[in-house]
Amino acid sequence: MTLKKLLITGMLGALYLAFPFFAQAQIQDNSAFDRGTFINKTDTLPYRILFPRNFDPKQQYPLLFVLHGAGERGNDNNVQLAYGPKLFLADTVRDKYPAIVVYPQCPKNSYWSNVKIDTNQFGKRQFHFQEGGEPTAAMATLLGLVDQMLDKPYINKKQVYIGGLSMGGMGTFEMLRRKPKVFAAAFTICGGDNTNNAEKYAKKVPLWIFHGGKDDVVPPDHSEVMVAALKEAGAEPKFTLYPDANHNSWDSAFAEPGLIPWLFSHNKK
Repeated sequence: MTLKKLLITGMLGALYLAFPFFAQAQIQDNSAFDRGTFINKTDTLPYRILFPRNFDPKQQYPLLFVLHGAGERGNDNNVQLAYGPKLFLADTVRDKYPAIVVYPQCPKNSYWSNVKIDTNQFGKRQFHFQEGGEPTAAMATLLGLVDQMLDKPYINKKQVYIGGLSMGGMGTFEMLRRKPKVFAAAFTICGGDNTNNAEKYAKKVPLWIFHGGKDDVVPPDHSEVMVAALKEAGAEPKFTLYPDANHNSWDSAFAEPGLIPWLFSHNKK
């Protein structure tokens, strides 16, 4: 082996050791997720979709939307699969809980929710969640994709779910506010919402809320106040706080053995 090849090999090895998430992303095969695009007027929403094994269009299946965080925005229709697919591709999950899983991708210039974000003098972001208002371009297009999927004859409308992380957790709360009658259950990871919105979906959609206790990107109190508001509105949300986790609490949440059984145990009445 030449010196040049040795140097390149050593550099690649160091890269994989220094960035284990990069290495994992390269190894994970997400090819089972088919590619799709939803167009709403001038807006385009790429998405990846996972169908059950031995999919039969004459049968009906649960439907799950998973919303990614701000770091996975774009239009490559790939990077939104950075977190979570490993869980949904697991044989145990696919065999026991055959469902259709959709990963839409938010454009770089938009946001799932219409939260206003300020950055203070110390570089910390402050989130101001809106009580109402028009949906962002990404949310408006996502609403259209949801409606389109619900029109499919192979969707079980009593088993439609949604969940997301960070920006996607915020988008999940907003989607519940806009379509509380659609979803049978939902989960949010390091997200947030305006507490005045809680009563709009508190008694209609069971929620499991996750957050990292040391999150310095989206503070954990954004989830804590939502849990309190939901309880005040008569709901009984599940809440899991990982005391030592920072913003990346999604790895722990997706590793929860009870998440999938809990989610699919709910049916819309």
